[in-house]
Amino acid sequence: MNIQPTLENENVKLVPLQENDFEQLFAVASDPLVWEQHPNKDRYKREVFENFFQGAMESRGAFKIIEKNTGEVAGSTRFYDYNVDDNSIFIGYTFYGTKFWGSKLNPQVKKLMLDYIFQFVDKVNFHVGKDNIRSQKAMQKLGAEKVDEVNVAYFGEPEKLNVVFEILKNEYNLQ
Repeated sequence: MNIQPTLENENVKLVPLQENDFEQLFAVASDPLVWEQHPNKDRYKREVFENFFQGAMESRGAFKIIEKNTGEVAGSTRFYDYNVDDNSIFIGYTFYGTKFWGSKLNPQVKKLMLDYIFQFVDKVNFHVGKDNIRSQKAMQKLGAEKVDEVNVAYFGEPEKLNVVFEILKNEYNLQ
């Protein structure tokens, strides 16, 4: 199972994140509004984002999201924490520049990722910050079910309370 393939449709392209993508991605992430509802609100700061980016690179499952009509970098997302015991994986660490909010890019990105990864796993989970209402609503629109609340320590960051959502392969294929 390759958790970092190139995925695309007519509107969006997910390409494996590379070290030389830092400046392009930081240009998107440096807007404090991007992180306003996120548990780690200071990721717009260069030194904090450097840690986030390092975690993305080490995950070996991170993507740069490109809006194909303009070629602009819209944000980033990743696959992480594959669990062989219950054949599951997480999708997360997703963020978009504010100009892409409400653009229908996120559902397309998630569909590309889900369609791909459900060839290999039976369950996909998502961590969403407890107070990140925008992302929780996005999860519900995808058909994900809230199943738990857990403290999560993101790469090199303190623990924060997160809601866990899941989508099961057998239910997703019925959508």
